[in-house]
Amino acid sequence: MNSVRYMQKFMNQNKSKANWLLPALSGFFIGTSYIPFPPWASLFCFVPLWLFWQQQTRLKDVLLGGALTAFVFTLIGFNWVTYLLHEFAHLDWPIAVVGMIVYALIAHLYVPLTGLLWFLIQSKFKPGNFLSLGLLSLITILCERYSLTLFDWNFGYSWYGSNLPVYQWAEFIGFSGLSAATLLCNLPLYFAWEQRKQLRGKIILGSVIVGFVILNMGGLALKARIPAPDASVTALLVQASTENSEKMAAELGKGYSQEIMNRYTALTDKALKDYDGIHIDFAVWPETAFPALLGSQFTQNKLPKALSQFLQERQLPLITGAYSIEEKTQLITNSLFVLDKDGQLVSPHYSKTILLAFGEYIPGEQIFPQIRDWLPATGHFAKGAGPTQLLEWKGYKMGAQICYESLFPAFSRSLAQLGAEFIVNVTNDSWYGTWQEPYQHFYMTLARGIEFRRPVLRVTNTGISSVALASGEILERSPVHEPWAGVYQIPYLKNPPITFYQTWFGLVPGLLWGSLLVLLGLAVNRR
Repeated sequence: MNSVRYMQKFMNQNKSKANWLLPALSGFFIGTSYIPFPPWASLFCFVPLWLFWQQQTRLKDVLLGGALTAFVFTLIGFNWVTYLLHEFAHLDWPIAVVGMIVYALIAHLYVPLTGLLWFLIQSKFKPGNFLSLGLLSLITILCERYSLTLFDWNFGYSWYGSNLPVYQWAEFIGFSGLSAATLLCNLPLYFAWEQRKQLRGKIILGSVIVGFVILNMGGLALKARIPAPDASVTALLVQASTENSEKMAAELGKGYSQEIMNRYTALTDKALKDYDGIHIDFAVWPETAFPALLGSQFTQNKLPKALSQFLQERQLPLITGAYSIEEKTQLITNSLFVLDKDGQLVSPHYSKTILLAFGEYIPGEQIFPQIRDWLPATGHFAKGAGPTQLLEWKGYKMGAQICYESLFPAFSRSLAQLGAEFIVNVTNDSWYGTWQEPYQHFYMTLARGIEFRRPVLRVTNTGISSVALASGEILERSPVHEPWAGVYQIPYLKNPPITFYQTWFGLVPGLLWGSLLVLLGLAVNRR
């Protein structure tokens, strides 16, 4: 009798241990389905975690399971944070690895939060299996949508990263809507797995596959119906691949300014020679590419005068990122300037609005100013006025974005509402290395052009620089961490149409919240 009890106890323990593989498996599925990986498991990535949660009777295990999933997929999909900590925070590699582990523990707490909310509803109302899973899927989608993360990624971008035509539906529901649809597909595939030995399970699986094929065919049809462009612009993108140590030395007044300036002018001259005979409407240099302060109050300084002379001699207009000073607060701004073919500044310029936490400002500093005394080395930048004006020059209406402002659809929507014909994004991704982040940020930036059907010009310090057309088609891509320059002829519409997503921007969130309230009402009524 004792031996039987021992065997039963042993089997139960092994079963319990095996169950913990389920949340780890979900983490693996999610992490290996995000850019630069193909989205091979996106449609069923949460199924193992949901299976695990359905088996649990203790809140502690639900929270730990969710935390394990988030930890695993953060380690796999966002391990570039290790390089960032080493390069940006100047931490030794062992400490940077520890920092990455800490980040993986806290970066995506929306997963255990999802489990917490679902478990509390489950415990209080005891809905049936189908209703419970419906609530679970909606809570997962909403928690993911409103989670606070360093990098505002979602599950929709991977379809664009893999060039699957389903991404064209972002014109109607945005990439956040595609993300919601992707996660929602986990629900029928959960049932397909549970009923995999029955005909019903096979029918559900087949239905999802057929639906996915139809959506991709629809994506091709959406691309084909995009109006033909009625104008074009030719732009020269210049990527100098300046090292962080050199940029920081220049910013601190410790040299390298002239060297950086020479690098950009030499690359620009080489491109003008290589593309001789092609009329270039303007050149674009990346975020903070110009290695000195720029603005009307600095026009007589050495490097601004040299830049003006360089452009005047070549009759070349330029859009460039540079630091400036806000007159009212005397704080530094991260700005984007237009200079005409005579090297004269064109008003207005744009200053970055969505600043980088702990890089360009300290969260909570306005409420607790003493925080600045604790972190004196943290950047202190003035905040721009937001997407309230376009860069207008020579008839072009250009929407300005600096770095990861491109990750926020509402920002680009405001540019579209102002009538931007195309978007100019300047970025410095040199802090992140050559793996994962440059590719993730690349697709996330170009995605805005699909949502609002406008070309996006993206030029970076270290790559990836390129142009995406309104159809989402990506033209020649620059190498990563190599000096490079490329000329692009970019077709666009002078009066681009307003997309469904632009008009009905809040439709998908409204549908999700409304559906959640309906299911909660059903749960209350069932009780």
